[in-house]
Amino acid sequence: MGGLAGGFRHAFRGLLDVLARQRNARFHLLATAAVTAVFALLGVSLLEWAVLALCVTAVWAAEAVNTALEHLADRVSPQPHPLVGRCKDAAAAAVLLASLGAAAAGTLIFLSHV
Repeated sequence: MGGLAGGFRHAFRGLLDVLARQRNARFHLLATAAVTAVFALLGVSLLEWAVLALCVTAVWAAEAVNTALEHLADRVSPQPHPLVGRCKDAAAAAVLLASLGAAAAGTLIFLSHV
């Protein structure tokens, strides 16, 4: 099925695949829930919620792209190859950088409320 509904179906199937196959994605889910709960308890501002939303979205998008690249790399090069390994490492670095940025932003917002 094509069109808008089909596009959403593929996207949600991809998200479920990321959650099912990536341990780190399940950690990100737990972290997202925990930070959201803490922010709600702190009564953060609308702007702070916006920062949280952008940070969480960046982490999840990086994780999804990382997973997609890993799947594609494994299909194209089932045997270990140095360039494939470097690609996978770079994609994992993107997730790490997004996560560190999100953690820094969340910490700064948290500290401004305690």
